[in-house]
Amino acid sequence: MQGPIWVVGASGFVGANLFHLLSRYRSDVYALIHSQKSYRLQSVFNNKIINLDLLNAAEVIQIVEVYRPRTIFSLFAYGAYSFQKNANTIFSTNILGLSNLVEALSAYPIAAFIHAGSSSEYGSNASAPDEIAIVEPNSIYSISKYAASSYLRFWSRATGFPSINLRLYSLYGPLEDASRLIPQLLIHAIHHKKYPPLVNPDITHDFLYIDDACSAFILAASRLNPDICGKSYNIGTGIKTSIKEIAYLVGDCFLVQEIPHFGTMSDRDWDLSDWYANPAAAKADLGWEAKVDLREGLRKTGTWISSLDTTKLIGLSKQSSVIRPPRSLSAIVACYNDAQAIPEMYERLKRVFQHLSIEHEIIFVNDCSPDATQPVLDQLAASDSSVICITHSRNFGSQMAFRSGMEISSKDGVVLLDGDLQDPPEMIKAFYEKWLSGYDVIYGIRSRREMPYYRELFYRLFYILFSKLSYISIPLNAGDFSLMDQKVVTWILKSPERDLFLRGLRAYIGFNQLGVEYVRPERKYGRSTNNLFKNISWAKMGILSYSNLPLSFMSGLGFVLSIASLILAVYVFVDKLFALSISPPGVTILLLVGLLFGSLNLLFVGLVGEYVAKILVEVKRRPRYIVSGRTGSVR
Repeated sequence: MQGPIWVVGASGFVGANLFHLLSRYRSDVYALIHSQKSYRLQSVFNNKIINLDLLNAAEVIQIVEVYRPRTIFSLFAYGAYSFQKNANTIFSTNILGLSNLVEALSAYPIAAFIHAGSSSEYGSNASAPDEIAIVEPNSIYSISKYAASSYLRFWSRATGFPSINLRLYSLYGPLEDASRLIPQLLIHAIHHKKYPPLVNPDITHDFLYIDDACSAFILAASRLNPDICGKSYNIGTGIKTSIKEIAYLVGDCFLVQEIPHFGTMSDRDWDLSDWYANPAAAKADLGWEAKVDLREGLRKTGTWISSLDTTKLIGLSKQSSVIRPPRSLSAIVACYNDAQAIPEMYERLKRVFQHLSIEHEIIFVNDCSPDATQPVLDQLAASDSSVICITHSRNFGSQMAFRSGMEISSKDGVVLLDGDLQDPPEMIKAFYEKWLSGYDVIYGIRSRREMPYYRELFYRLFYILFSKLSYISIPLNAGDFSLMDQKVVTWILKSPERDLFLRGLRAYIGFNQLGVEYVRPERKYGRSTNNLFKNISWAKMGILSYSNLPLSFMSGLGFVLSIASLILAVYVFVDKLFALSISPPGVTILLLVGLLFGSLNLLFVGLVGEYVAKILVEVKRRPRYIVSGRTGSVR
């Protein structure tokens, strides 16, 4: 398959399985999700996650322009669950979302677009129909899915858009929502040795194991050609299995002695007594057929169910598969000459995360520190599986250290901290509360710094100047210390600049931001490597990255001086013409004027040179940083 590869709707059951399968073999696979990562994607690095609102056509166009995918698996849908009843949401997601994505992709030469259709498209005509059978929709969902497949067929024939629609039957397997039939059967059988409430025993389904469905998507993408472009294919086993048969098969596999009680649960409006596939066309055109029989698939799914924490299977609602954990966090700590501070930083971070009772990881980035930082980090990584240590080949600076950590972070949000303990880990509690209340970025505002007054005055003056000069609104006295939601991290990682100034980029990206005040303590261990020249360099980088005012000032001053020169020339001409003798004698004035303009020229050329130097850094496109090693949990 040609890459990059997109799995759109990767938070879902099918999407997550397909994404994990492809990611084992490819490094150019991206998971596209609408908002927060589901539990199915908790271990996925954030640089492989793309947030996309398919109903926002402008955003879809922008994301497609940035990534230019070549193979797209379209697996998003709404309405497949009985509790998803809102007709407007069903139609807008399944039809408008699809058309926004297809039209944006049509501007570029893609290789394959494989869409997840549904056997529900046939409606009540579900007894082994072939792909050209008459459809008899029996639900809002079935209408929307048939409309989507019809749209794709039309678009492919009209424009040559390379698409295939796969009509999936009843999928099951690991990562399926636990409120569904087979997970409920297995949960009750494995953990309680009994049956859940069941519907009419004569209702049938064509049960297909998830691995077989994933193979159908991959084969469709690999074998798509003009002869089959725009077609739909039935993806099922061709075997109908009744609720009675599946219940007794589960009981036989997992030794349930209880007799199932059928009819104790209401039937769904669209349930049928003959609902199974005719997969002949998929075998003929794609070379696909189901490989995993039902008994084997149940055992594999049972193994997954048995591996889950049973406390997460309690209190299931019909709208929730596994009880979702609180939002998780990745702490990213930039380390340079911080060997003494790192153990304390680790202990304080662990206490904070234990207090919040959240899933977490701690990513230490050793930016080629000359002290004993690496042995300390190696020891932490060996003793705690939640610790990851990245080592850079040389010192690339704290900004690239933070980016390095963000690229491998896998949680719902990240917290950026300096390793010298000047960013108090205890502030994460306040940040986390604001995050849960709806803010996407919570940054620390340094209400006071424990340092000499003249240095604090220098910092305050810089932030005031930076805010006045910048073309975006920059919070005063706010450093890198912050908590950012995953979607903000995604946009930061999309930003291509090499000369990175995170606090400015964070403000540029926007979203819902809030500042929280704290007192920034003095460095606890060792001495800071910052000095006057480094601080000036930082100030220069921030201003040149987010302000065009110096260039505008040069243009304006040049114009004013040109007018002044013209006035002076007229003045001298009038004086000479009428011999008024009012012009100052000698060459002193000429020297002063020459010195003024010469100095201004040098200043302006220097300013232009600074901007040109930044352009040079960007166009070289050298690696932002180089990782020489990684220890800890390497996924």
